[in-house]
Amino acid sequence: MIDTHNINVQKIDSSKIGQVDFNNIQFGKVYSDHMFVVDYKDGEWKNLNIKPYAPITMSPANPTLHYGVSIFEGLKAYKHENGDVAVFRPDKNFERLNFSARRMCMPELPESVYYEGLDTLLALDKAWVPSVTGTSLYIRPFIISDDDFIGVTPSSNFKFMIITCPVGSYYAKPVRVKIETDFVRAVQGGSGACKTGCNYGPTLYPAQLARQNGYDQLVWTDGKEHKYVEESGTMNLMFIIDGKLITPATGDTILNGITRNSVINMAKDWGLEVEERKVEVAEVISAIKDGSLQEAFGAGTAATIAHIELIGFDGTDYTLPPVENREFSNKVLKELDDIKYGRTVDKFGWLRKI
Repeated sequence: MIDTHNINVQKIDSSKIGQVDFNNIQFGKVYSDHMFVVDYKDGEWKNLNIKPYAPITMSPANPTLHYGVSIFEGLKAYKHENGDVAVFRPDKNFERLNFSARRMCMPELPESVYYEGLDTLLALDKAWVPSVTGTSLYIRPFIISDDDFIGVTPSSNFKFMIITCPVGSYYAKPVRVKIETDFVRAVQGGSGACKTGCNYGPTLYPAQLARQNGYDQLVWTDGKEHKYVEESGTMNLMFIIDGKLITPATGDTILNGITRNSVINMAKDWGLEVEERKVEVAEVISAIKDGSLQEAFGAGTAATIAHIELIGFDGTDYTLPPVENREFSNKVLKELDDIKYGRTVDKFGWLRKI
């Protein structure tokens, strides 16, 4: 049994918060004062520490560097008008972290370590949760190998860490996407459903090519036939077609997104018909052409809802209906924000108060 009340807390000598312009925050560029660090050695999690945010030391032979033995999560904390701080659905991130851990031959993290570390860290750095409209504190929990061994074999030693950073909007405007039919993000039987670093590095090159051609992101398709749409960039993909919310079903190749799950829950609560199934590229293009596609958007922690204004496919760019006329995605974005910022009742019980 781990006594999480014995977290060793080392506070920073002088806070950096006075150097931050909270009205102009670049996503992922500025980090809060402290970080939470736990070791896994000799078959148990131990040495729970909160210390000043700083570089960490690792062996050049660390398998994280060579084989991508790493997993991570992303969630956010929000400042309410009364000064309270709340985290959105951290239980789902905990579940997915351990799902990824099992897939990557890592020890599962005890729930007590996760929550005690998260709560203590956020209470200590509460001032870093920004109050400017549209901002939040991004929280990045992750586990990496801490072995000193080059060899393709499961590791024995690990570190679990949580770092945080104040952030603004991820996308400043609606996005232009291209349906990708050459490169692949994930395949059946692979690790596409996990939040592991090795899933993301290979996506950089095709995304760069897309940006060079005027697109903001890609719509990934299945790795076998490129027949079905799967995700958009690092977000789950959603459509309103003929008044129904349609989204690719999760599985080996599609991340079980927490924002995705929240949107589906809200849609069902509002009485909207929801279909989670395979979605063909041809179906999407046909729906654009005949006018039955009313909305398309990405759903994810970083952006919450990212409106898609244009879809490129097979050399043709298809412009979607104006964002201001989109009833569902605008409504769900507002309702999610109202819940997160404490402006409405949290009827689903999604918030964890710090």
